[in-house]
Amino acid sequence: MSQVDDVKNKMEASIKSFENALGQIKTNGANPSLIANVVIDYYGMETPINQISAISVIEGKQLLIKPYEANFVKEIEKAIFAANLGLTPQNEGTQIRINVPPLTEDRRKEYASKVVKMAEEAKIAVRNIRREGNDLIKKDKTIPEDTGKDLVEKIQKVTDEATKKIDEISKNKQKEILKV
Repeated sequence: MSQVDDVKNKMEASIKSFENALGQIKTNGANPSLIANVVIDYYGMETPINQISAISVIEGKQLLIKPYEANFVKEIEKAIFAANLGLTPQNEGTQIRINVPPLTEDRRKEYASKVVKMAEEAKIAVRNIRREGNDLIKKDKTIPEDTGKDLVEKIQKVTDEATKKIDEISKNKQKEILKV
């Protein structure tokens, strides 16, 4: 049974990764997750901005980034520009302000199609995990044939559930993006 649990855990991790990636897609208003994956060189280590600064949302339209150490303001500003997120940071000396513009209809459609593409990639990852799990079961000569078939069926059920969950998450994100 542990093979099925292992496959299920890997699929859940894949779904979580998909959800985290969706957090990077802007919907309506400012959200700290928009810049969550932006990293800077912090004393020789690649460090996410949110670990070295306080990020707050102002009136739902702006992000305010206050580094814990003021000498990293320039670094953070450069990293946000380099991340190519379509956001323009404004250096105010000790903090950075980012105005998050409202989405145009074309941009909304573009983001929605990006979500569809990301969902397909997540489903491919899930199917690859299924294939790896099935291969391990088939190669393991200590597993009786009937038990092997049962395990493959259970893995298929877990795969179907994971795929359904990805579709659900994708639909919800698309609705969120397309909602004006």
